[in-house]
Amino acid sequence: MAQLFFRYGAMNSGKTIEILKVAHNYEEQSKSVIIMTSGLDNRDGVGYVASRIGLKRPAIPVFDETNVLEVVKQTNPDAACVLIDEAQFLKKHHIIELAHIVDELHIPVMTFGLKNDFRNELFEGSKYLLLYADKIEEMKTICWFCRKKAIMNLRFHDGQPVYEGEQVQIGGNEAYYPVCRRHYFFPPEINKVRN
Repeated sequence: MAQLFFRYGAMNSGKTIEILKVAHNYEEQSKSVIIMTSGLDNRDGVGYVASRIGLKRPAIPVFDETNVLEVVKQTNPDAACVLIDEAQFLKKHHIIELAHIVDELHIPVMTFGLKNDFRNELFEGSKYLLLYADKIEEMKTICWFCRKKAIMNLRFHDGQPVYEGEQVQIGGNEAYYPVCRRHYFFPPEINKVRN
């Protein structure tokens, strides 16, 4: 039975590498997958999923106006699975469309993304995935500064933590750290840690 999955984790928890692994496993068995990612993430070019360990694949970019149900119907309505990276950037209508892919087309949908932003507030896509997903699973990683589990994302600029500003700023290790609650509120001097 097809289900809607949401796998979330802090930065550096291996979400994208997991998508690439799942896609490989399906394709090794000659089963087709559709890979999608937010059109906002342009770090490796729009329409690509790329992991920090260097693996990269093309993906269908999802923009605010994209109807993902129609994209799946037009691309491959017999796909074995739909995989979505950067799901936190999706809109409410996208999440409902993903539920329709599961319920109407009977295709499992696996989404991967951040749960909370650097202000420790939910992203829109994450909020509605937490409400609509059949299965929710945390992908774990450790705090950049200690050995505790990272549950938050710390944005920084010029070596200083940032707690206010626009929710979306695309970036990786140059702008964000996965951190535990303690180091979210009391980070060590970042310039000393980075050098």
